[in-house]
Amino acid sequence: MKMTRAEKHRLGTGLLFIGPWAIGFLLLTVYPLVCTLVYSFCDYSVLMPASFVGLTNYRDLFTDELFWKALSNTLFYAAFSIPLGLIVSLFLAILLNFNVPGRGVFRTIFFLPSLVPMISLAVLWQWLLNGELGLINDGLRPVLNAINHVTGMHLAAPNWLGDARFAKWGLIFTGLWGVGHAVVVYLAGLQDVPRHLYEAADIDGANFWHKTWHITLPTLSPVIYFNTIMGLIGALQVFAVPFVIANGGDGPERSLLFIATYLYHNAFEYSKMGYACAIGLVMFALILALTWIATRLSERFVHYTAK
Repeated sequence: MKMTRAEKHRLGTGLLFIGPWAIGFLLLTVYPLVCTLVYSFCDYSVLMPASFVGLTNYRDLFTDELFWKALSNTLFYAAFSIPLGLIVSLFLAILLNFNVPGRGVFRTIFFLPSLVPMISLAVLWQWLLNGELGLINDGLRPVLNAINHVTGMHLAAPNWLGDARFAKWGLIFTGLWGVGHAVVVYLAGLQDVPRHLYEAADIDGANFWHKTWHITLPTLSPVIYFNTIMGLIGALQVFAVPFVIANGGDGPERSLLFIATYLYHNAFEYSKMGYACAIGLVMFALILALTWIATRLSERFVHYTAK
């Protein structure tokens, strides 16, 4: 069917508006992804022409002990940082949703840390978690001394960045500094909770916890799902903070070696760009798989209400 002049004009206008985005998407997303896929089958050091090696990079990857160490560290970090971040941010959002004097000030205070650049955040927490001079241990020592005095135990403040048992936990606590973004999203979701549900619950004699469990959380389930996906993607790509905290290394006993860090080492320090591309694709597949699992689970636990 032949298009009219007006239809051609509208089509041209639409293509003109979508053109910059389409060009950026092709150049900055599709092209790098295709190159990553191609180079993952090559021995490529950037400075020399790539040579096809087939599945060698993937075979080496799945027999690489450092890769499995990085993967286990990444999954450990994600398994604890995501639930902890969701709980803390939801708790803060519910508190900040109460109509109390100075509510706007408190909201600003909790949101501002999430605006701090990652590098500055890492340097700050590097000092806070210092085993000898850090403020965290300065606050812990009086508590531990009191416990030791009462119980006769010999508890000592942990060496957060020098002991493999505590390094990842220190990094997990560091992540709680930036929950402000999730808090803002939760606060927006709380404004959409129907007021009449709370009023009906008050008439039935429900207390705060009953209303939270049976009204607030089900209504917020789409927001919780969104923050879970965002937290999952961020946790599996964690790089800047552990890299700076470990001074460019991998921490004690490689306890701060993550997949993104190992990818960086291979690509820019060992000049094994093909191997790094294989790591990147495995990371991409892992994020895709876990996101798909979370999406399937959301069908049972996420409830969307019609407006």
